[in-house]
Amino acid sequence: MTYDPYKALYLHVPFCVGRCGYCDFATSAVERDSPVIDEYVESLVMDVRRASKEEKLGALETVYIGGGTPSFIGMGRLSMLLYALSTSVHLTPEVECTMEANPESLTASMVRDIWALGVNRLSLGVQSFDDEVLRILGRAHDAEAARTAVRAAQERFENVSVDLMCGIPGQSEKSFAESVREAVGLGVTHVSVYPLTIEPHTPFDAAVMSGAMAEPDEDVEAACMEAAARILESAGFHRYEVASYAKPGFESRHNTAYWTGKPYMGIGRSAVTMTQNECRRMRVQDGRVVDDLDARQMASEDLMLGMRMARGVSDEQVARAAAVIDGENGANGTAFSSAGSAVLAAFDELASLGLAEHRDGRWRPTETGWLCGNELYGRLLDLAP
Repeated sequence: MTYDPYKALYLHVPFCVGRCGYCDFATSAVERDSPVIDEYVESLVMDVRRASKEEKLGALETVYIGGGTPSFIGMGRLSMLLYALSTSVHLTPEVECTMEANPESLTASMVRDIWALGVNRLSLGVQSFDDEVLRILGRAHDAEAARTAVRAAQERFENVSVDLMCGIPGQSEKSFAESVREAVGLGVTHVSVYPLTIEPHTPFDAAVMSGAMAEPDEDVEAACMEAAARILESAGFHRYEVASYAKPGFESRHNTAYWTGKPYMGIGRSAVTMTQNECRRMRVQDGRVVDDLDARQMASEDLMLGMRMARGVSDEQVARAAAVIDGENGANGTAFSSAGSAVLAAFDELASLGLAEHRDGRWRPTETGWLCGNELYGRLLDLAP
């Protein structure tokens, strides 16, 4: 059985200077000079070279080095990894190559070196420009370090993204809005905005369970997300995905690959690989199959992922999905009535609830749909459970 070529590559660097209280990622806090990191990076390099020899990396459009904190492992190890990438992947300027970094470990010299080795997009884990909020989160940097890191990144990179978090206990809507304005003022080209989620078995989860920390207020989170939209859109950013804003031309192509059903390879601990053809989609993590979807489930998932994005899904895509899910003769892309179609009935229902709207030949999420994402996405996934 043949599968579609991989279009995106994710490399996981699972090390940090310390673990934040809200984090449930597969990461660990180790000493910077730990041989554990050396062994891991050497293994990562071997896996990249093996994938290249097996001709799995020839069609890549994006590369993403995430974590953890890739900048934490230092320039020596990053040079080894980026050199292996450059000899295994055609890192032309057309290939978006992103690296995540945190302010406390990004230096001006690292910025120059990773740029020279083929990275062309930097994503900075800022979370807030408020020192008290950063203290609550347990971040290793302060607000001034975040500003310094953004300015250092801009010495080489035009494509600089920052992550900001809202709904943090002790964080006011005013504090969050000021962080968004500060990101705009610093001149970044991409902002990702995330509500805090209390993940099971994290220190924040234990604090909430014991009453030491208040649970995030969904109304406050919604107000913050709406404030972010107002501030960023008035500054020339457009919201192209539920949590992502970009200046024109600076949308994350790697993340867009996830939302548009492109096959991707993950290398490293807990990294996920997604393979597919027209009949089957599989996700594999650490050698285990964690998802195995048939054609109906693929079509349903693609509709759900498409509705994460501002552009939504076209009538043609909906018709193709209906042809697969309902078994109707809609494969030629012709829109047809909802009579007898579970797919179109679902979209009509979402519209009646104010979660989606239909205009200009496309179904798009509304602001309410984004705020009530679980209801919107769940309804589409239920088309092919």
